[in-house]
Amino acid sequence: MTEIELQGVSKVYRSGGGAVRAVDDVSLAVEPGEFFFLLGPSGCGKTTLLRIVAGLLAPSAGKVLLGGRDVTGVPVEKRGTAMVFQNYALWPHMTVGQNVQFGPRMKGLPRAKRRELADENLRRVQMEGFAARRPNQLSGGQQQRVALARALAAQGRCLLLDEPLSNLDARLRLHMRGELRRLVKETGTTGLYVTHDQKEALSMADRIAVMNEGRLAQVGSPEQLYRRPASRFVADFLGEANFLPGEVLRASPPAEVKTPAGVLRSAREAPPAGTRVFCCVRPEQVRFAMPGTRKSEGSSSFPATIESETFLGETRQFVCRLAGDARWKVTCFAAASPSVAPGQIAELWVSPGDVAILPA
Repeated sequence: MTEIELQGVSKVYRSGGGAVRAVDDVSLAVEPGEFFFLLGPSGCGKTTLLRIVAGLLAPSAGKVLLGGRDVTGVPVEKRGTAMVFQNYALWPHMTVGQNVQFGPRMKGLPRAKRRELADENLRRVQMEGFAARRPNQLSGGQQQRVALARALAAQGRCLLLDEPLSNLDARLRLHMRGELRRLVKETGTTGLYVTHDQKEALSMADRIAVMNEGRLAQVGSPEQLYRRPASRFVADFLGEANFLPGEVLRASPPAEVKTPAGVLRSAREAPPAGTRVFCCVRPEQVRFAMPGTRKSEGSSSFPATIESETFLGETRQFVCRLAGDARWKVTCFAAASPSVAPGQIAELWVSPGDVAILPA
């Protein structure tokens, strides 16, 4: 049975005679035990959608089902969900232990069971020695762990997370990605997570729904979305991408697209011949034709002028100008980067399996 299901959910805000559609006819399903991400730019409607699932906002249209039960009109405290907020929302007058016991106490569990749940979940987040402290005595990372322990102790069917790592520094945020995914999977909880951070979503999610202007742009696994984007918006939002406009010459695989830089071949089916499209290639999927480099069968190749080079630690990135004045990024491992320099002309290779064809 599907754990979270949204059926045609919309949210419209009315002000001064006008209307803003924050969420527009969204339907999706999250399976039990799945870690599902809502990803998109600020203002795309992802947090509004999460709050509708939690019961903090009422939808203007559509239904919310949890575990197959219609909860659209059910108050937040009776939905069986637990939420971790961006600012953690810990009670400042309570100790860490009291904060974590809050959910079980609201359920009317006896004191011994409340303490047992608090101790168990503080151990899970490696905060068992902090039960007597108050939130203002903790660092941001420690408060985030307590907020997560409190949500887990509430024993909700679903864990709803609203950008819980955004207030942490970069190093701690990177560490907590793995920790948070481990905790969700270890407890068997169904997680619905809101973020605008592409790397966070790609590294943690089972599936991702990319949102744009209140609507779903595409839903799929991280690899599917990254390698097979359905639109230029999805390709551009999920990491770096190179684009070339063109016209389809051949639709059936290997498809061929005529671009200002030359003909690009794709292993994917294209729209009918004559259709205007964009070809999309990720920077790490472009290769320099160097002595000893093996060219993939059917690869497209074209000359490019090296404009700049940037050292990024483990990788090195080149900006190359193609015919037609398009500029592409090419990313290589620094230890194996080619011997090319700005001003030099080089040949670029792209495998057909790495070329996505997108609607113009």
